[in-house]
Amino acid sequence: MRRTGWYWILQGAGWSAVALFNLSLSMGTGGWRAAVVSVWGALAGLLVSDLWHRLLKRHPAFRGGARWPYVAAGIVACAAAETVLVYAAFLVFQPFGAPHGVAWLPYALMFWIGQFFAWTVCYQAALSMRRARHAEATALRLELHAKDVELRALQAQVNPHFFFNSLNSVRALIYEDPEAAAQMIDQLAALMRYALQSGHADTVPLSAELEAVQAYLAIERIRFEDRLRVQVDVEGGLERVPVPPMALQTLVENAVKYGVEQSATGSDIRIRACRDGNAIRVEVANIGAIRRYPNATQVGLANARKRLALALGGQSSLELGESDGWVRATLLLPAMA
Repeated sequence: MRRTGWYWILQGAGWSAVALFNLSLSMGTGGWRAAVVSVWGALAGLLVSDLWHRLLKRHPAFRGGARWPYVAAGIVACAAAETVLVYAAFLVFQPFGAPHGVAWLPYALMFWIGQFFAWTVCYQAALSMRRARHAEATALRLELHAKDVELRALQAQVNPHFFFNSLNSVRALIYEDPEAAAQMIDQLAALMRYALQSGHADTVPLSAELEAVQAYLAIERIRFEDRLRVQVDVEGGLERVPVPPMALQTLVENAVKYGVEQSATGSDIRIRACRDGNAIRVEVANIGAIRRYPNATQVGLANARKRLALALGGQSSLELGESDGWVRATLLLPAMA
């Protein structure tokens, strides 16, 4: 509806300008009859150009790469029709100073060919701009869809990876402590529920992610007991900071796997979230060193980086570093407005 409205506004403005131009040529000599002929010509041009517009839109001859001969023929036909209609107006109203005979018709035909050529160029330019905008919008929709598909695929890879590790923990306890294994299965069920619910969202609040982390740590405490020592320090007001689902969970899982599990005495794990200038810093640290393990797939960390970039863009990052005997995984997130 908006496009149709603009079409008629521009049509009216353009042909009104043509009427004023023709009227200015006969001003002072043609009287009111010349004004009527000028308006007649503008209305005729409006009618002919609208029919031409409909033909350009619907007829297959005006599509494809070899359409310009047909367009040129159409412009000449429109100009001829306009010339005949204006000539009829001269015959009906006979304004003072009107041309006699038919000698002036070739000049009138050339004038209207120029008018319809200009109209056609403007129409094709507007059509090309509209098509370009439509193609750009389509490309953007496809890009967003591809981004969403990639994000879902990455989440589908992370969740089995997480549950595989958790089931290994359950397996280790089944024969040693069945009651503890049952408690672990309850916590795992809660985590599965969270993973399924959050899997449909690009981001979740930090508070929800921390709850999932606490459930995961409750599972691992059953397994590691005093070897797992956790400190959580979250600055107030950061509960609603958006993070990709299972991103923080992945970092804590790595800290347990490569910190606590690899040490006979266990490891401290520190989870901190604080403001850092215009960003939010979330850090998961464990005692140890960065080493390459033969069975390490690095799927969790690599996917966390990709999902972070897809969900939050270039303002976010995930870095893994080592200093002072601590391995630190640091998430930088954009601060909320």
